[in-house]
Amino acid sequence: MHSPPALTAIPVRVSAALALALMAATAVRAAPATAPETVAVQLRDAAMAGHDIAYSWVSELTTRFGPRPAGSPNEQQAAAWAADKLKALGFENVRVETFPITAWVRGTESGQLVAPATQPLAVAALGESPPTPPGGLEGDVVIFPTLADLQAAPPGSLAGRIAMIAQRTVRAQNGAGYSAAVPARTDGPGVAAQRGAIGFLLRSVGTDSHRLAHTGTTRYVEGRVPLPAFALSAPDADQVERIAALGQTVRVRLFSGASYVRDAHSQNVIAEVRGRERPQEVVLLGAHLDSWDQGTGAIDDGAGTAIIAAAAKLIRDLPHRPRRTVRVVLFGSEEIAQPVPPGGAFGGHAYADGHRAELAGHVLAGESDLGSDRVYSLALPAAVGHGEFATTLLRVLTPIGVLGAERPPEDAGTDIGPSVEAGVPAFELSQDAMRYFDIHHTADDTLDKIDRAQLDQNVAAWAALVWLAADSEVDFRH
Repeated sequence: MHSPPALTAIPVRVSAALALALMAATAVRAAPATAPETVAVQLRDAAMAGHDIAYSWVSELTTRFGPRPAGSPNEQQAAAWAADKLKALGFENVRVETFPITAWVRGTESGQLVAPATQPLAVAALGESPPTPPGGLEGDVVIFPTLADLQAAPPGSLAGRIAMIAQRTVRAQNGAGYSAAVPARTDGPGVAAQRGAIGFLLRSVGTDSHRLAHTGTTRYVEGRVPLPAFALSAPDADQVERIAALGQTVRVRLFSGASYVRDAHSQNVIAEVRGRERPQEVVLLGAHLDSWDQGTGAIDDGAGTAIIAAAAKLIRDLPHRPRRTVRVVLFGSEEIAQPVPPGGAFGGHAYADGHRAELAGHVLAGESDLGSDRVYSLALPAAVGHGEFATTLLRVLTPIGVLGAERPPEDAGTDIGPSVEAGVPAFELSQDAMRYFDIHHTADDTLDKIDRAQLDQNVAAWAALVWLAADSEVDFRH
């Protein structure tokens, strides 16, 4: 394994605003009970002033390592870099915890319309899907508007043909359109195989109209993904649908050289700001370090790792530490499925399984995995959703455009999901996802898509919330 070439270090600048905020925090550390809110305001303002930690982090991560597919050398080298970086930033108990996975490697791929006329197609093999035969596969396309329509097709009705689901992804601020469309990607290939199909096509699960295909994982069925599966760019999906609407047969040829690495491994990177009074009580911050292979994983999820690292660094640099421990976890292998249970979220499950004895002491958890655009909403556990903690926090966050949600989080994130299922309360700082799924899982996921001001607003919201939670005695469970 070769180390990446050395790059000139990207400087981490501490703004005058941050210096003033830290000085002010020193002055209030012996102040009365309102001091935690005062410090939260100072952390918020320091982050909004542009302390540059988050952007420096994601810039260096994506520049040094580019795409970081789960189990790849790039992901492993990025994890080692992140651990060294966190140590250099002053975090404690930094470690890398590895776990075995089956890794998927894309290889070369292509698609072509062969009838009624020839035309290249912009396709991307879905993660985990097997290769085609060496000469590719060819078949007539049968279009289904939704996954439910495919499920309604009789067994054997697609013998020798290629199934295509044409469902569009609805643009929504909260990303609900993705949640509605993604089951076609995860479950569609297995359903198509049960009906005799030889291949599977999917209108990309994305909101753009660019000629870029959105990849993403599909699901193993009884230890295998049963047939080659591809995402099709939105313009090409439109073209296929128009041809079919003319009453003509659509025939395509597909090729994938994908392969598997059965003895690969991934890892979680963990670092802490140890609590000064109750270090066994943990506020968990999560994001995933792996990415898809077509872009450089800037918004998914390099930005999330940068946000939580920068927020925790601001707290670490205060003159006094919070009462509770702040733990940063950079999860591995979020973007994959696996042939063995539990099937997905292997970094999240590896963490929950490896820290099972500690989870009772995890007082709160949150995950950043929806890009880098502004936080607009805050959802807290039901135990504190309408109490003093929420009132205080919203006093701090409303001035930067964050409003309270009416309900507790319904899905706080894939990586912290196994810990939440084990009983850890979760919060959610919802990001504006209006443009996120234009870029998500495409070759366009690159550093230039990050808006630095919105990235800083994320750090501000996280730093303020985490500080107030970690420096409190609030019971988020009951």
